Amino acid sequence: MKPVIALVGRPNVGKSTLFNRLTKTRDAIVADFAGLTRDRHYGDGRLGDREFIVIDTGGFEPDSATGIVKEMARQTKQAVAEADAVIFVVDVRLGLSAHDSEIARYLRSVNKRVHLAVNKAEGMLDSPLLAEFHELGMGEPHPISSAHGQGIRSLLDAVLEPFDATERDDEAADEGVIRLAVAGRPNVGKSTLINTWLGEERLVAFDMPGTTRDAIAVDFERNGQKFKLIDTAGLRRKGRVFEAIEKFSVVKTLQAIADAHVVLLLLDATQGVTDQDAHIAGYILDSGRAVVLAVNKWDAVDSYQRETLKRQIEQRLAFLKFAPLHQISALKRQGLSSLWNAMADAYASAYRKMTTPVLTRLIQEAVEHQQPKRSGVSRPKLRYAHQGGQNPPIVVIHGNALDGVTEVYKRYLEGRIRAHYKLVGTPLKIELRSSKNPFDEKN
Repeated sequence: MKPVIALVGRPNVGKSTLFNRLTKTRDAIVADFAGLTRDRHYGDGRLGDREFIVIDTGGFEPDSATGIVKEMARQTKQAVAEADAVIFVVDVRLGLSAHDSEIARYLRSVNKRVHLAVNKAEGMLDSPLLAEFHELGMGEPHPISSAHGQGIRSLLDAVLEPFDATERDDEAADEGVIRLAVAGRPNVGKSTLINTWLGEERLVAFDMPGTTRDAIAVDFERNGQKFKLIDTAGLRRKGRVFEAIEKFSVVKTLQAIADAHVVLLLLDATQGVTDQDAHIAGYILDSGRAVVLAVNKWDAVDSYQRETLKRQIEQRLAFLKFAPLHQISALKRQGLSSLWNAMADAYASAYRKMTTPVLTRLIQEAVEHQQPKRSGVSRPKLRYAHQGGQNPPIVVIHGNALDGVTEVYKRYLEGRIRAHYKLVGTPLKIELRSSKNPFDEKN
């Protein structure tokens, strides 16, 4: 599961600049005056093959009593509660202040992993100015420059090191176990479905949105196959997420989806396909997870509503046309057997092994059947292909002038590969890599 890292510090020490550096974006507004960031801001970061979630926070005054400063402090405290680790950012040019000591005192009280980042320290790795920050009792200071990218990698290595070991232990413990996340809007019947599978009231199921507030994992075995069932909190539209505890739930739900092998996206037949359903489906697709669609409460709608719902799914979830669709009733145990088969097929497809000779032959046969369109004076030449990854499957195609291959032709190739390997319920990514022309002029 992706670790969550919160950036904390007093105003104008460079937290938002560090956030932009870690996420490789410009999502956080940066300016040279204090108090610009007020709400929590989430982003995805990556260091090599290690992924994490970063939370940017406003200037922190733990004991503030009134106004916007009090609200900013509440937002920051919530970010610290959500986080697995905290980066405490200070400014070497301004030196150690009473405000920094106040923040350090609060961070010690919450029992979180804290790493001290001394910002704006470009060219000052051995400066005596760093020594005074030992007074905070936060361990060895990490001199960094958010603006210039100096010291960022060593800081992240230190922050992520404990989670690397935990992740390896989790993978060893879960070997042979299929992680299945049940996702959807609030009150579509996720907890009811898992209770039905388990044959007991293991999870609280109540006719009120938001009953489940965290991602809850339950071990389960069926026909000799071990599963870890993950009941996620319902994802609301951003404007509808009011309570702090629900914002906490959103982070856990997104982590659970990214960490799953297969995601079951549950829809509500009585509500139709909403914008939020499409939003959740888009996140699942972006995460590259195998997915199965299930329409719950199918027994509660008439034939006209069923036809309308089928058209809505075709139109609004067209980007998930590779995902099998099932109609179920979790309460009445209808359609659940075929649903298990579909999830097993989706998992098998996500981890399907594809050999280079077979993939290359498939590509050559596809080209013989229909060549790609010319691009300028040349036609793209597809020479050979190999598998580049699993969950989702990645097919890497090598050749010449592949920049000219259109999206339509990539979908054509995808269809041929899917048909041969009988891939269902999983995205398939095609990467094109052109060979360098040795006769091109060298710059």
